Amino acid sequence: MRFKHIIKFIPVLLFCTLTSISFSAISSSWSHALSMYGDFKYNKDFTHFDYVNPNAPKGGVFKQATIGSFDSLNPFIVKGNAATGITMIYDSLLKQSSDEPFTAYGLIASSVKVADDFSSVSFKINPQARFHDGKKIQAEDVKFSFELLISEGAPQFRSYYAGIKKVIVDAPLQVTFTFHQSGNRELPLIIGQIPIFSKNFWKDKDFSKADLILPLGSGAYQVDSFKAGKRITYQRVKNYWAQDLPVNKGHYNFNQLIFDYYRDASVAFEAFKSGAFDYRLESSAKRWATGYKGNLFDSGEIVTENISDQNPQGMQGFWFNLRKEKFKDKNVREAVSLLFDFEWANKTLFYGAYTRINSFYSGSELSTHSIISDAEKEILSPYRDQLSDRVFQPFLLPMTKGDGNVRQQMRRAVALFEKAGYQLKDSKMQDKNGQQFEFEFLLHSKDFERIVHPFRQNLQRIGIKTSIRLVDVSQFINRVNNFDFDLLSLRKGQSISPGNEQLSFWGCDSVMEMGTSNWAGVCSPVVEKLVEQLINSDSRATLVNTTKALDRVLLNEFMVIPQWYLPSHRIAYWNKYSKPAISPVYDLGLSTWWLTNAQGAL
Repeated sequence: MRFKHIIKFIPVLLFCTLTSISFSAISSSWSHALSMYGDFKYNKDFTHFDYVNPNAPKGGVFKQATIGSFDSLNPFIVKGNAATGITMIYDSLLKQSSDEPFTAYGLIASSVKVADDFSSVSFKINPQARFHDGKKIQAEDVKFSFELLISEGAPQFRSYYAGIKKVIVDAPLQVTFTFHQSGNRELPLIIGQIPIFSKNFWKDKDFSKADLILPLGSGAYQVDSFKAGKRITYQRVKNYWAQDLPVNKGHYNFNQLIFDYYRDASVAFEAFKSGAFDYRLESSAKRWATGYKGNLFDSGEIVTENISDQNPQGMQGFWFNLRKEKFKDKNVREAVSLLFDFEWANKTLFYGAYTRINSFYSGSELSTHSIISDAEKEILSPYRDQLSDRVFQPFLLPMTKGDGNVRQQMRRAVALFEKAGYQLKDSKMQDKNGQQFEFEFLLHSKDFERIVHPFRQNLQRIGIKTSIRLVDVSQFINRVNNFDFDLLSLRKGQSISPGNEQLSFWGCDSVMEMGTSNWAGVCSPVVEKLVEQLINSDSRATLVNTTKALDRVLLNEFMVIPQWYLPSHRIAYWNKYSKPAISPVYDLGLSTWWLTNAQGAL
């Protein structure tokens, strides 16, 4: 699990070759690193990750754009809309490598020890670790950080850290986390990702309040200046305490990182071409196909690249709000899903760029295959009486010829609505009281309207009334947090090692939790049991098969209408930057870039 999944979101649209791998079984001895199943690529004497240039020059500015606005510098609470990039001011106990599925190495923690039965984990704090005010990071700060997130952070943290029983300060520079149960291999790694806050800094401040108080961190950057809702600038910390650690060597090469805010993606694109900022990650297939042309691109002043994305793509789609009575019947949800014509949209709107998503863990070995395996059957067999036969069959999304003809899907959709107690009468899909079935699409991007309108037309053809509500990003987040939507488009990312975060994604306790990651509001005893099994997997093979079994059950809930994914990053940048010869497998690696003609460090 990657910690970013439970921090504030901004909605957006395994094969790995490892060299010089050493295998070290997890045991109750101190180690420089943690891995889910004990395999480390880098031994204790490593000097830097393979995907960095350890001699990269320091200096210069790197400017990016972001859409929307911000009114908070705290990304760990539900309230407010936090500034882009703010999490990078914080260091954590461990730092995850970007060329291994889930292995983390010492950062604030110089070493780590896990109990043989995975009932606890201990960390030794690096004596050199310091906050930006110069004060040493203590074990008390680690304990405080955990307790602060539990008591005042976003509600998801309580479920995410539910397996932790207590935190014990063993010594000024040593802390131990004990667990309610043994056997959870992921929990020690999750604890290693906790951002560390200063107990002294927060003792007289309200952490739960969304405001613009400059926070105190210990990371490579700190907030230099900001203009609320418009711009935030981060300054590389002079004499950063961890700058020479192996996990940081070759990272954080720019003196300043600047994020400018734009209200509209099209305006931001024009600003990029004018030189207003340096780098762009493109999410629009149409803009990528038609907009990146002209002298600037032909001359090489602006570089465009497609970079392979080997991360799981997760699930991007139209999510139903199952808390609404109109969507409680699975037949209704499946019927609506049938009328989204992906093939037509991909051909007509996306220049054939995308692949249909067919899994909650798409683009990875975790996604279901068309034929269920014996291992998956064995995992699902205890719940056979609670599952439909369809769960044990290939999950097939409807396909069209891309010519706009959806007559077959319309007939199936009408039949499903009739099964749910509706009747197509007077060109309206009516319930038993004669009320027409209708719902609203909640969008935060005007660009998405061109995708929704053809979908709406198909729905109208079977008597379903729809509307669109377009709001800004802040309003969108607020509505999602408060369950104030019918149908919305979001992407739920996944990691290559899913675990505890799945409880907040699908757990019954999270359905009515403000700010929940369980957007659809799904509650299924079988799903919860499978998530529990997934978390307690004792091998990679068990994890993969359990995730596949969970995937099958989730898909057959029809809580989401799958959209599409692109197994690559479309990036563009002004030709004044360099990057390492080796790219990280699971990340774009922007923190490893440098200004080609850097004028020097701070």
